Amino acid sequence: MEDQNPFQDPAVTQHNSNTGYATLDLYNPFDNTTGPPPPYEATPPSLPATTPPSKTTPTEPRNYGSYNSQTTMTSTTAELLKKQEELEQKAKELERRERELDSHGLGPRASRQNNWPPLPAFCPVGPCFYQDISVEITQHFQRIVTILYYFWMCGTCLLLLNLLCSMSLFFVDPSNSGVGFGLAILWTILFTPCSFVCWYRPVYKAFRSDSSFNFFVFFFVFFAQVVVYIIMTIGIPGWGFSGWIVSLAALNTSVPVGAMMITNSILFSGQSAVGVIILKKVHSLYRQTDASFQKAQAEFATGVMSNEAVRQAAASAAAGAAQGAFTAPR
Repeated sequence: MEDQNPFQDPAVTQHNSNTGYATLDLYNPFDNTTGPPPPYEATPPSLPATTPPSKTTPTEPRNYGSYNSQTTMTSTTAELLKKQEELEQKAKELERRERELDSHGLGPRASRQNNWPPLPAFCPVGPCFYQDISVEITQHFQRIVTILYYFWMCGTCLLLLNLLCSMSLFFVDPSNSGVGFGLAILWTILFTPCSFVCWYRPVYKAFRSDSSFNFFVFFFVFFAQVVVYIIMTIGIPGWGFSGWIVSLAALNTSVPVGAMMITNSILFSGQSAVGVIILKKVHSLYRQTDASFQKAQAEFATGVMSNEAVRQAAASAAAGAAQGAFTAPR
């Protein structure tokens, strides 16, 4: 029987170098060969496919502080930037107003000629006030001051319409509406200038110069004005107001006159509602300013003592009291 080489077994020779095993499986140490064995080539074991871990880039910011400290720093920076923007806006507003004053040939502290009310040149009475909302009022408050001015104009127009309604009712029913017609004339003559001087001019000066005293004067007088509008809306007979009570009663006398008076009552109702809204709006803007009751007291004291007539009256009273004290019988 022929000797068989165990390394020539077909089960062994079927392997080749591409199976991933070492190349020594084809090397026969019993062959009479002088060459060195083939180099060992091991195929690395296959690893499951995994996603490489992400690496932090050198430029990525790292958080070395606490979250609360960073939040505080961010909010503080935002507040500082907001205050800086407000200061820059105020500076621009002051520069704009100075340029407008210079454009009219006046210095930044110069006064202007009165321009309100706009009367014709032939009128013997000249304007009493100077008013220019776009120049004297800061841009943040120009809208509310303009609304207040139009509110005053609407109130004046309503008083004129009330006078017309009372006059119409007097023509159709002179025996019962004479007193109301006379009072309607009085209210038109009295309320038109008084409302302008007593509440519009104070709020104009308050927004112009951030005056606490003028703010308080406006709140007090304008609240009374709103109450008067409510009374006008009610329309108590004999008071000279074309409110709901008088208007509904006038329908029995004349339907056209009653319808005109009802229209006036509706406008009085709207004026009262708008007045309440404006009062709340001005109060919210007042809280945004530096005005306060203490500043109002200081402004009042300064204004009273700076008045020449008041100083003279006080000096005269003090001199009279001192002279009376010395000449009094003992």
